[in-house]
Amino acid sequence: MDPAPQTHPILSYVLSRIPTLSKPKPSSPSSEFDIEQPPVHTPSPRTPSSAGEFELVERMPGLRHPSVLRAMTRAVADVSAARSALQVLGPRPDHELVDTSRSIVAAAEAGDMQIPEADLEGCRAVVRLEETHDAYEALLQDAEGRLERVYRSAMQGTDLDDEAAAEGKGEGYAPAAAGDAALQEEVVAVLKEAEEGRPVESVRLVDRQLGQLPEAFGRIQGLRVLDVSRNQLEVIPDAIGGLDHLEELRLTSNALVSLPDSIGLLSNLKILNVSSNRLRALPDTISKCRSLVELDASYNGLIYLPTNIGYELVNLRKLWVHMNKLRSFPSSVCEMTSLYLLDAHFNELCGLPSAFGKLSSLEILNLSSNFSDLKELPASFGDLLNLRELELSNNQIHALPDTFGRLDKLEKLNLEQNPLSVPPMDIVNKGVDAVKEYMSKRWQDILLEEEQKRIAAETPQATSTPKAWLARSVSWVSDVSGSLVGYLSGNDKSEKDAYLDQQF
Repeated sequence: MDPAPQTHPILSYVLSRIPTLSKPKPSSPSSEFDIEQPPVHTPSPRTPSSAGEFELVERMPGLRHPSVLRAMTRAVADVSAARSALQVLGPRPDHELVDTSRSIVAAAEAGDMQIPEADLEGCRAVVRLEETHDAYEALLQDAEGRLERVYRSAMQGTDLDDEAAAEGKGEGYAPAAAGDAALQEEVVAVLKEAEEGRPVESVRLVDRQLGQLPEAFGRIQGLRVLDVSRNQLEVIPDAIGGLDHLEELRLTSNALVSLPDSIGLLSNLKILNVSSNRLRALPDTISKCRSLVELDASYNGLIYLPTNIGYELVNLRKLWVHMNKLRSFPSSVCEMTSLYLLDAHFNELCGLPSAFGKLSSLEILNLSSNFSDLKELPASFGDLLNLRELELSNNQIHALPDTFGRLDKLEKLNLEQNPLSVPPMDIVNKGVDAVKEYMSKRWQDILLEEEQKRIAAETPQATSTPKAWLARSVSWVSDVSGSLVGYLSGNDKSEKDAYLDQQF
């Protein structure tokens, strides 16, 4: 619920100077919190958070000035209040739970009377909590921008009270315009060429300070490649869905906070790069881009992936979602049987879906730096038989799954900064071959033990208890003695006993 220092560094710094809900109230009603004093809880200088804070203050030394800090605190009073409220409401619900709840609510609103009222109310509560968290995330994004403007004004000598008043009226910073005359001429030339019927297969307007993408670009019917990376785009027009032949779309390093739902109409799209933006979610319709081979959504603020993303992106080969805030993968990810590379390092993953081993084509997997959240891997992990490179460093994994010994093709393995006990660290330090050998032997021992248990369970026991053994023995002796007495008395002889007669 607290803003992450990686995505909201200035906001995190300022909020750490504001008292939290757990701080004791002042003894005197007239006492007020002194913004110039250090926070109640000061992290150790050795922690990553304080290291990032040190780097921020070195880069923006004016943050230490009391007047700047006071102005910033006033600018984010709403964030402080919202944070306190969310601490009472609790953590954000799982995205798949939210999707299910929304479906149930929609069904009830459509007239389905079979849903119990208690269940319906619970689903509505889940949806409301999700919407509250959405609003909070938007508030954080807006607050970070406000703080940047307050700081810039302070460094330029602008009166901070005037700046605060301007913030309240919505004045101040405005996004960059579409560009200079040369850029406008370039854009017009491209559109004119398309309107005249000349083939335009590729448009590359990279690093041009482009502030908006004209809707007319959606009418360039033969366009196959559109690259508008490193600009100032905040919105992609819905008209982009009209690019029926588009195969490559690069939107990296802009200021996008969302993608249009019409992106799902790009049925021939093979490469989509939306990295280094401000995206908090991908549209559900992205699952309709069934031709996608590469998807790069790294360096954003994603907290979940669309629930059905794996059911339809069956041709996806490479997926980069590192440097986000993902807490889990939807179970549908396990259906991406063509996936060759998955990079999800530096997120907040708490685990992997139980069927993760179904990713039979996976060769390169990076799950490093999920810190205290990632503690274990599923048992199906050993089914990733084509895995060659695995990054698991900087997590909290205590033991590799027993099936890990099946990963015969593994060539590169990084297990640093994990509290491992299986395998022991002396084995880990010897490298990937030693780990594979140790885990393989462990796996064989487990299989042998299970086989022995199975045989023991299927084989009837000759003697179950001493009493049962004695009863069987007495019965056997009685049968034998009875037969022998009968034979000697001549009452039970037959032609088959001739040989015995000769012996007697």
